[in-house]
Amino acid sequence: MLTAIIFLPIAAAIVLALCARNDKQVKWIALAASLAVLILSLIVWAALDLSNPAPQFVERHSWIPAFSVEYYLGVDGLNAPMLALTGLLGVAAVLISWHQQVRVKEFFFALLALQTGILGVFASLDMMLFFLFWEVELIPMYLLITVWGSGRKEYSAIKFLVYTAASSGLMLAGILVLYFSVGTFDMIALRDTPFTTAVVTSQGVFFLLIAAFAVKLPVWPFHTWLPDAHTDAPTAASVMLAGVMLKMGGYGILRLCVSLFPGVAHDYAWLIATLAVINILFGAVLVFRQKDIKRLIAYSSVSHMGFVLLGVASLNEVGLTGAALQMFTHGTITGLLFMLAGMVYEKAHTRHIPDLGGLAGKMPVLAVAFVIAGLASLGLPAMSGFVAELLVFLGAFGVYREATILAIFGVLLSAGYILWTIQRVFYGPEKPRFAHIGDATKSEILPVAGMIAVIFIVGIYPALVTDTFKAGLAPIVHLLGGGS
Repeated sequence: MLTAIIFLPIAAAIVLALCARNDKQVKWIALAASLAVLILSLIVWAALDLSNPAPQFVERHSWIPAFSVEYYLGVDGLNAPMLALTGLLGVAAVLISWHQQVRVKEFFFALLALQTGILGVFASLDMMLFFLFWEVELIPMYLLITVWGSGRKEYSAIKFLVYTAASSGLMLAGILVLYFSVGTFDMIALRDTPFTTAVVTSQGVFFLLIAAFAVKLPVWPFHTWLPDAHTDAPTAASVMLAGVMLKMGGYGILRLCVSLFPGVAHDYAWLIATLAVINILFGAVLVFRQKDIKRLIAYSSVSHMGFVLLGVASLNEVGLTGAALQMFTHGTITGLLFMLAGMVYEKAHTRHIPDLGGLAGKMPVLAVAFVIAGLASLGLPAMSGFVAELLVFLGAFGVYREATILAIFGVLLSAGYILWTIQRVFYGPEKPRFAHIGDATKSEILPVAGMIAVIFIVGIYPALVTDTFKAGLAPIVHLLGGGS
């Protein structure tokens, strides 16, 4: 099942490259593969036994015996929702690219290959396999930015490549040091079986890994690649980048750093909490200076990823669940925001906020959707963002009271910039240059409606997701001392 989920997109990419006779066939093949991934990932999630902390749907085969490398896949409560999120955003990315007309076959090939890389990262339980899939997503995203992007697309693509490749080097070094210390790449065995390494080695590996994941999340001061990549990437690439690629960093911190080195995580939780506050406030303040919609949303992502770090720093069940839920909810909310920003750009031919205004009368569906996404982003009750941030605050307040208070101030800042952005883009006097623009098309409304539905469903009934994350985090919480 997991092999099918991971390799369906790349198999479909090969089929469309070799067999599709026109652009319409290419798009339908891509959509069918993405829908299949979503359906299969939801089936896996629904069939998950939450009372069993061990990995399920396991596929395990010896791959490189000389170095104990295995083709080892499995799901638990921590990664099952992330597979489903990747499937959901994959479908959305295909639908919002339905009007793609430039090198269509190559575009959808790269988009499907990107999905395979991301799915492989979330499903891998062997550290070397995890690393290889981590690298797979690099080239498709580089191509999506540099070929189909806009603005300084070559610069942004190279910057993304350099930052990601450098962080991958740190990760590989950490993985190899750990392997030569304990003799296995098995994440679950390393988590469940206490292993002894020198204190210096444990701390060294911890910081090599967390530095690599910090670049991807991203954490200040390694965040500067993100606004450039988002600004110049095509809409579908921005959706995947914000929706799930950033979450690979948070997932790696939980799966490897905290899980394998709980003692080191305890010792340096104060540093993680400090970086969390910097991320939240620094990103929120910089948002107010942005005049490009996509760049504005990118800096808001930097701020919101700080909540993931704060939840991790709490090192208790409530905070860690909030961190995991924040990854999931941010994927849907910010994915929706980037979709809407792309639609506005396609219709108005500008993302420059001072040039926009009065669009609500011409595109009421997009305006309402943007308001909903904005309110979810600032944490309005009954929406998924509120639940995630509340859990983070409840988990962190008893451990880092001052940091939590500062983080709550970041929520106030987010309310300010979200409402300010909505007012400048969609309200005020109508401008003559936008007299003839239209609203969302049917193919655009479908993914928007899907994202909004998930935002409200999780906001109203969060146990649907939190129960799954709690089950996946239970072994990690136990290693941390069982605090709640």
